[in-house]
Amino acid sequence: MQHLSFERPIITLGSWLQTPLGSYVRAWEQTRLDALTSDIFGFNALQVGMPQIDALRANRMPNKWLSDIRVPVDGDEARPPVVVVHDFAELPFASQSLDLVILPHVLEFATEPHQVLREVERVLIPEGQVIICGFNPASMWGARQVTGRLSGANFLPQHAEFISMPRIKDWMKLLDLGVNRGYFGCYAPPFRREKWLNRFSFMEAAGERWWPYLGAVYMVQAIKRVKGMRLIGPAWTQRSAQMPQGMPATNKIRRVK
Repeated sequence: MQHLSFERPIITLGSWLQTPLGSYVRAWEQTRLDALTSDIFGFNALQVGMPQIDALRANRMPNKWLSDIRVPVDGDEARPPVVVVHDFAELPFASQSLDLVILPHVLEFATEPHQVLREVERVLIPEGQVIICGFNPASMWGARQVTGRLSGANFLPQHAEFISMPRIKDWMKLLDLGVNRGYFGCYAPPFRREKWLNRFSFMEAAGERWWPYLGAVYMVQAIKRVKGMRLIGPAWTQRSAQMPQGMPATNKIRRVK
């Protein structure tokens, strides 16, 4: 398998996603992404990284791409066309050309996550949307990761720098990306074994009700706002409204011209 260089070994996330913990996270994110993207319309959509899930599976846009840092090989599952990049902070798309961009756990592995987010803002059209997935440091899983690093036994991918949802919202606000929705999920305790994760599956419903901000992962949806933009009617509407009421229709048309 051929890989392109990247600022941090984001590829280690792929191996972690094959574990029972990773499967648990992928299942929740896939379900939530299917629900969110099915009602987003447009022409061009992009998923940046994490080919282990099909973030655009439920979306109905005619043009969909997956931007990744590796060349696809035989045996890979069917996905949208892959756009291979060296750096997610330099997307090979024109400014204001995409209706939807999805960043699943990309910012956590980027050396300059602000620049990645600025690049996403650049390629989005006005009123375009971005969806970001991330690990929640203010959770039981986040606390387990902190203690694991002290002992040298990482619970989550070791090369990631986890970013809280409030911090992501602050970054988006600076880029005029208005947060529309936010979700938390994966409330099971930090177990590594699948049987224990399954036994505590009841905590999904309980967590959403009683401690909604302590989910192990989160998802943020935002819309690109452009200051000063407003819809206006045709120019002739105001002019025709100012004409005398008794003027014949033919004269009205001549004056408009």
